[in-house]
Amino acid sequence: MIERYLVQASSYAADIDNLFNLINLIVGVWFVIAEGVLLYLIIRFRRKEGVKAAYITGEEKSQKKWITYPHILVILCDVVLIYGTMVVWNKVKVTLPEAEETVRVISQQWAWTFVQPGPDGKLDTEDDIATVDELHIREGTIYHFELESKDVVHSFSIPVFRLKQDAVPGRTITGWFEAIKTGEYDIQCAEMCGIGHGLMPARIFIESKDDHSKWMASQENNKSAASIALAK
Repeated sequence: MIERYLVQASSYAADIDNLFNLINLIVGVWFVIAEGVLLYLIIRFRRKEGVKAAYITGEEKSQKKWITYPHILVILCDVVLIYGTMVVWNKVKVTLPEAEETVRVISQQWAWTFVQPGPDGKLDTEDDIATVDELHIREGTIYHFELESKDVVHSFSIPVFRLKQDAVPGRTITGWFEAIKTGEYDIQCAEMCGIGHGLMPARIFIESKDDHSKWMASQENNKSAASIALAK
């Protein structure tokens, strides 16, 4: 199960994972250094017979350097992390590449409804395809999603995409993704949205171009679900 969530199925999943790896590396190195210094000081200045304890004020230059130098190094590490964070944030949240397809994601207690264009390639037309708790998309295609909520705050999460976006009632929030690996994966609500929160899973099916075309063809007569989903 854990290995399944380690899959990097979107074009920016690796960027997010690399940022987390950088954070873990920097924090891990500082943890080892700090604990090593602490252990050394505990052993080096442990209580000894005949040796009086010394009161250290920390005001002398030779003592201050133990705080000043690490402080400067930590700030430099923070600068590196902030820069990396801004690069990834700009790529994932700020810069929206031009959409090849658009899908509307409607959250409600406790289900997901997905509305996407039919053969005409346009939303809000008679051939729209609506599905509940399953989203079918094409591999290698840039999708914009229009995220809405009918009731409370939900959170649209696709772990293999490293995607998580809150859905806020009264707002339409636009984001994007590009799937790079075919397969069937989880969609979750990552916000405690009520008593049925744990019963709000969905599935995303990432399909090749041919398989996606076959799926769309199989949905041509499924108009009732689209009519219900589009009714607001």
